[in-house]
Amino acid sequence: MSARIVAMGDGLWDLFPDGPRFGGATANYACHASRLGGDVSMVSGVGVDERGEALLQVYRKHGVNTDCVQALQDYPTGVVQVELTENGLPTFTIGENAAWDHWAWNEEIERTVRNADALYFGTLGQRGPLARDGIRRALEIAKATQIPRILDINLRAPFFDDSLIRESITLGTVLKISDEELNRVCQACEIDLSQSDESVLSELRTKFELDLVVMTRGAEGAMLIHADGVVRQPGVPATVIDTVGAGDSFTASMTLGLLAGKDYPQVLGDACKVAAGVCSHAGAVPE
Repeated sequence: MSARIVAMGDGLWDLFPDGPRFGGATANYACHASRLGGDVSMVSGVGVDERGEALLQVYRKHGVNTDCVQALQDYPTGVVQVELTENGLPTFTIGENAAWDHWAWNEEIERTVRNADALYFGTLGQRGPLARDGIRRALEIAKATQIPRILDINLRAPFFDDSLIRESITLGTVLKISDEELNRVCQACEIDLSQSDESVLSELRTKFELDLVVMTRGAEGAMLIHADGVVRQPGVPATVIDTVGAGDSFTASMTLGLLAGKDYPQVLGDACKVAAGVCSHAGAVPE
């Protein structure tokens, strides 16, 4: 039987100058986890509009179950306005008050969560009070049933603060962060950054009673801290087209590896290979 994963959070369209692209960390994760063999259910919201229908079609194309994606009449499907600087670097403006902020807990979601083998969540998906309440109810069930709670922190300014970072880490069992996020997370958690990365991550794991802390390091690979030590994985060579969605695919592969009972070096190695593959094509999820 495939691992049953519930992904809760943002699904949206990135509006680039040359047209819309499927996006949202949770949506990317859900599609990658499904493509890698997981039985994935997305919990989110879409508007009753063309973008919402198009988003649902992408989920279904990649095998993601959409029974818990609520179509909401009063809120639009989420978008991010993307503008490019003169140097070609993107700047992002995340649209507020989107449908994925306003999904509400119901019996269908509760049944799906109770049957899950793992839950995935992030910080951005908790932006709206209704969605935050739903995510935390799901995490309470997951804690009671002792299934993994995967937090991919995904800090997106201005939609986080110290309290949200700490609360989210407390609610998870596995924390995945990037090296770019490490300083901000440690600032929120009052951890001394003058230590080595290994010591910082070990302190995070101990302080929040986590099973694992995993940090991606871009082309340099990844590091995993567990109760008995550390595993380091060098970067996997790739011809980089863009890095959009690479971190989300890493977390998807990592989740499935952990649920399959693979040893930590294999989990990290597989996840880095998947992420390198995503970097070698344009867009967050292969067409």
